[in-house]
Amino acid sequence: MHADIHLQLHTLTSDELRRDAATARPRPAARVPALRARMGWKLVELGLRMATPAHGPAPLAA
Repeated sequence: MHADIHLQLHTLTSDELRRDAATARPRPAARVPALRARMGWKLVELGLRMATPAHGPAPLAA
């Protein structure tokens, strides 16, 4: 196969794959950022719970 024909076939195939990928890609929903923020805060809460001693926070001495 000649190089120029191989290049043309590659170009056609890659264009077709890009078109298929663009049509199959789901559109991002409006709720995704809100979900991401809620998930982030849940992870922060979990980290704080893991960092706090099991018997509760230490009392402050006056």
